[in-house]
Amino acid sequence: MTSAGRLPAEVTTERLTMREWALDDVDALARAVNESLDHLRPFMAWAALEPLQRNERTALIDGWHAESSSGDDVVYGVFLDGTPIGGTGLHRRLGPRTLEIGYWIHVDHLRQGYATELTRGLTTAAFGYPGIACVGIHHDEANTASAGVPRKLGFTLVRKQPREPTAPAETGIEWQWAMRKADWV
Repeated sequence: MTSAGRLPAEVTTERLTMREWALDDVDALARAVNESLDHLRPFMAWAALEPLQRNERTALIDGWHAESSSGDDVVYGVFLDGTPIGGTGLHRRLGPRTLEIGYWIHVDHLRQGYATELTRGLTTAAFGYPGIACVGIHHDEANTASAGVPRKLGFTLVRKQPREPTAPAETGIEWQWAMRKADWV
């Protein structure tokens, strides 16, 4: 779903920089993912495809750039002092006036508030984009760490619905959270 404009290529918060992955990041991204695979595989379907070959990861980054250049999804690296500690994105899969935020954090950086901080920053950035009225977060019911992020930020749990599991630890019940622009403080 293409939009008339492009989402931001970079968003900064107090401690973090979320910016589009660059081809120069290919090895650092591979390292961050590979070091976190045991943590990621239970809930991230894409982790089942890891480890990728270097050329596959380069093609993935090229694909992300093509999407963002056309006004579609933007996939960001999450950087702390220049080092990648996770990944996130603004995704258009929920409709033209809604952006969905997804996120993962490197296993060595869990429980330090980074997912909450990046989500706060991306939510603010999303609402600064013309036409966006809602930000959503979706995750499997068993992923209690992911549930903590929207809960802390005041998102509303709007729906629990069956969904085919895509990763090994998923229950098949998707939780859908939403924040309306008018409610974002």
